[in-house]
Amino acid sequence: MKLLRLGERGAERPVLLDPDGRHLDATPVTADFDPGFFAGDGIERLRGAHEAGALPEIDPTGLRIGAPIARPGSLLCIGLNYTAHAAESGVAPPAEPVLFYKGTNTLTGPNDDIPIPRGSAKTDWEVELAVVIGRRARYLASVDEAVRCIAGYTISNDLSEREFQLERSGGQWSKGKSCEGFNPLGPWLVTADEVSPQGLGLRSWVNGEPRQDSTTADMIFDVAFIVYHLSQFTVLDPGDIINTGTPQGVGLSGRFPYLKAGDVVEMEIDGFGRQRGVCVQS
Repeated sequence: MKLLRLGERGAERPVLLDPDGRHLDATPVTADFDPGFFAGDGIERLRGAHEAGALPEIDPTGLRIGAPIARPGSLLCIGLNYTAHAAESGVAPPAEPVLFYKGTNTLTGPNDDIPIPRGSAKTDWEVELAVVIGRRARYLASVDEAVRCIAGYTISNDLSEREFQLERSGGQWSKGKSCEGFNPLGPWLVTADEVSPQGLGLRSWVNGEPRQDSTTADMIFDVAFIVYHLSQFTVLDPGDIINTGTPQGVGLSGRFPYLKAGDVVEMEIDGFGRQRGVCVQS
């Protein structure tokens, strides 16, 4: 199933996009796709309502697409998780996953404007596969158990301001990761039963010019291991989001200019739709 949220900021409604391309109102099942929805076996309840024909069709014309997840408790990110990206960053591949957090208020819709922070000269794009947690993950015993904790996947743009992140960091990355609007998400969440996460193509463009073109097969740590590993250090709750790292082809490589107002950033992952955001000055 594909889940998305339509409407103005703060007033989005949950919608199921069915295989025939129909947009179906999910409010007979849930008020939103939030942590309570995932914790309460919401995906299976929504599937049952769809099969029973209990979801009315809506017209999406003119409706803004919001982030597919509402109010996650945590937004966790894995750094340097693609072999070629670690190489272009000038560092050795990490021995275990590198974890940092972003503010959950960075989440925006996939086609919303991308704010360039005040004083920024090094705003960078990062196409990533995002994982959404469906059940609590705490001290998991195996990667197989980790797989059963995943609700679905979506596209994330883990925007970064590299000067804030690396030169003004104070020893950690959050200054360059949690700027306003720095995590476009969506357009939709694809439920885990329809995804093989380690063979997906992911790509990005700036002003129509290719930037990233890789596959999740280049991940150093695969999705199941990431969930298993993180559960040994923190509790992952339903609705939490994990950005799993970006491939090579970012501005940090020195091969491309950083983003500026007026630039158009697009990205896609096989089967997950496409994002398109216009950069604006904050």
